[in-house]
Amino acid sequence: MSSSAYSLRAQLVESLTHIKRPDVPLWVVLRNTLAVVLPLGVGLAMGYPEVGLGVGAGALDTMFSDQPGPYRQRMRRLLLAALVAGLAALLGFTIGGQLLPMLLATAAFGFCGGMLVVFGADAARVGMTSMILLVIAAATPISSTNALLASALIACGGLLLALLAVAAWPLQRYRPERHALAEVYAGLAALARQPGQDNDANPALTDAMTALQHTLLGRYRAHGRAMEAFAVLLELAERIRLELMAISELHAAPAAHARYRLRAARVLDAVARALENAEPPQRAERALAALRNDTRAVPDALTAHLRALDGQLAAAVRNANWAGSRGELRAAAAETQLPRTLQSGSVRAMLRANLTPRSVAFRHAVRMAVCLSVALLVSRLFQLPHGYWLPMTAAIVLRADFSATFNFGLLRVVGTVLGLVLTTALLHLTPDSPWAHLALMALLCMAFRWLANAHYGIAVAALTGTVVILLAFEGVDSGVAVTDRVINTALGCGMAMLAYLAWPTWERGRAHDALAEMLDAYTGYLRALAHPEQREAQRETRSLARTARSNALASLERMRAEPGTPPSLLELARALFANGNRLARTAMALEALGDASPTRPAAANAFVATCADAVQVVATALHEQRAPDALPDLRALQQALRASLQAEGHAEAESLVRLSDRLTDNIDTLTHVLRRACPAAAG
Repeated sequence: MSSSAYSLRAQLVESLTHIKRPDVPLWVVLRNTLAVVLPLGVGLAMGYPEVGLGVGAGALDTMFSDQPGPYRQRMRRLLLAALVAGLAALLGFTIGGQLLPMLLATAAFGFCGGMLVVFGADAARVGMTSMILLVIAAATPISSTNALLASALIACGGLLLALLAVAAWPLQRYRPERHALAEVYAGLAALARQPGQDNDANPALTDAMTALQHTLLGRYRAHGRAMEAFAVLLELAERIRLELMAISELHAAPAAHARYRLRAARVLDAVARALENAEPPQRAERALAALRNDTRAVPDALTAHLRALDGQLAAAVRNANWAGSRGELRAAAAETQLPRTLQSGSVRAMLRANLTPRSVAFRHAVRMAVCLSVALLVSRLFQLPHGYWLPMTAAIVLRADFSATFNFGLLRVVGTVLGLVLTTALLHLTPDSPWAHLALMALLCMAFRWLANAHYGIAVAALTGTVVILLAFEGVDSGVAVTDRVINTALGCGMAMLAYLAWPTWERGRAHDALAEMLDAYTGYLRALAHPEQREAQRETRSLARTARSNALASLERMRAEPGTPPSLLELARALFANGNRLARTAMALEALGDASPTRPAAANAFVATCADAVQVVATALHEQRAPDALPDLRALQQALRASLQAEGHAEAESLVRLSDRLTDNIDTLTHVLRRACPAAAG
C-alpha cells in the first residue's frame, strides 16, 4: 500500500498476492522433510506406524526452530525446542481429560509463551511450539506410562531434526559464518556500483551487517583462528562501506570515480564468492590487480580515500584466503569480543522490565493466555470434532501486532480452504497405497517448509495436506479431517482477531519512541565522532545506530499496515525516518573522513559535539511528543567553522565544510519537520 491512508481492500489484496522469494536453502528443506518422513517410513516398514507418527509429529512441530546461525546456537535452540515440545506434550497427555487443570495450563503456557517475544523470533517459536503440543496432546489423554512414552517420541522427533541440522558440523564448521560474510560483501559490491551520493539507504546491507555482527560476536560464536580472520573481515566491511560513502561525497572526477567503483565492486563480488564457496580468492586477486592498474589520473581529492580503500580491499582478499582454509590470521582476542553495549541484558532484568501493561510483550502475553484458554473451553463445551485445531490456530495466528495477526489469520483461512481442494484432488489421483501417500506427504512437507516465508497461505495449503495424510495413517478419514480443520481454523482466526481488537497494541502509540530511540542512537554516534581517537566507541555506537534504524523501519512498516493510523502521523514518521537516514549517512562520511585525516581541528570536533546535543534535544522532544526546545544557531556556528578552517588552510577543509553544511541541514530539517507536525504529534 503506497497511500498514506489505510485501506482494508488494499491490505487484503496485498496479503493475498504478495509473494516473496523463498529464502530457505534446498538442503534445509530436504533435511527437515527427512526428519518428518523417515521415522514414519521406518515405522511402516517395521510394523510400528504409531511410533513413526510420534517421532514425525515431533519433528514437524519443531521444524521452524531450524534457523540460520552458528552451529552452537542452532544446536542449543533445537535441543530447547525438542525438550519444551516433549514436556508440553507430557502435560497435555496427562491432564488433557480434566477441563479446569487444562484451562490453567493453557493460561500459563499462553502467558509464558507470549512473553517470549521479548527475546526475539526464535524464542517466540519455542513458545508457540509448546502451546501447540499442549493442546494437541490434550485431545487424547492417556495413562501416565503411555504419556511418558508418547512425549518421549515427540521429543525424539525434535532431537532427530537437531541431529540432521548439525550433521555437517565437523565438516563445515564455519559455514554459517562464511555465508553471513559472503552476504555482506555481496551487499558492499552492490553499494559500490551505485552512482552518485548513495542517497538511497540500503536496508538489506544494513540488516546483513547487523546479523553478521551477532553471528560472529554473539554469545554462541565459535572460537579459533578462523574466527579471528572472520572478525577482521567484519571490521574491514565496516571500513570499506565508510570509504565508499566518503568517496561519493567528494564529487571529484565522476568518470574516474565511476570506473574505480566498478572495479572495486568486482573485487568485492569475488571476495563474496570465495567466502561462499570456501575457495581461494584467486579471482579477487586478479580483480584487485586490475583495480590497482587503473588508478592513474586520479585527482588529489580522491587520493587519500582511494589509498585507504585499496588497502582495505587488499586486506579483505588476504583474509578471505585465510578464512576459507584454516584461519591463519592471529587477531587479538579483544577483536572477537562482543562490546558491552551490544550484549544482551539478563533474562531476569528483561522480563522484569516487561511485566507491565505498558509493555507490548505483556499485553500480548495476556491476550494469548485468555485467547488460548477461551478457545480450548469453546472446543470442549461444544465438543467440536478435532477441536484442538481451534486453540492451535489461535496460538499460531495471534501475534504481538495487528498487521501480523491480520495477515496470518487471513492467509491461514485461505490456505486451509485451498488445502482442502488440493488434498482431495491429490488423494483422488494418488494410488491407494501407504507408500504412495507417504511420498505425497513428503512433497507437501517440502512445499510447506520452502514456501512458509514466501507466502504463508500457499504454505498452509501444503501443511493442510501434510497433516491430513499424517492423520490418515492413524485411521482418521481424510475428508472429515479437512472439513473439521476448515471450520476450526476459521473460528480460531476469528477469535485471535477479536482478542487483539479487545485489547489492541497499536503501533501508532509506539512509533514516536521507536523513532526517538533511533535519534538517541545517532546522538551517541555523533558524540563518539566528536572524539576521533575513540575508534572503539565509534564502532560500538555505529552498530547500535544500525540496530535502532532497523527497529524504527519495522515500526514504520507495522504502523503503515494498521487501520486508523492518522495520515499526518504516518507522514511525520516517514519524514523523520528519511531525514534520520540522511543524518546517519553524513555521520558515516564524517567518520570515514576522520580515518583519512586523523588530525581533525578542535573547532570541527566542538561543532560535531554541539550537533550531537542538538539531535538529543530533538529526540527528547519526540519522546515527549512536543516541539523541540530552542537549538543553538547551527548555521552561524557552521559559517564560523568554515572561516576558521579556510584561514588555517587545513588539508581536509573543503570536505569538512561540506559535511558540516550537510550536518547542519540534516538537523535543521529534522527540527523543522517535528515543529511543523507538533500539533498532529501531540494528538
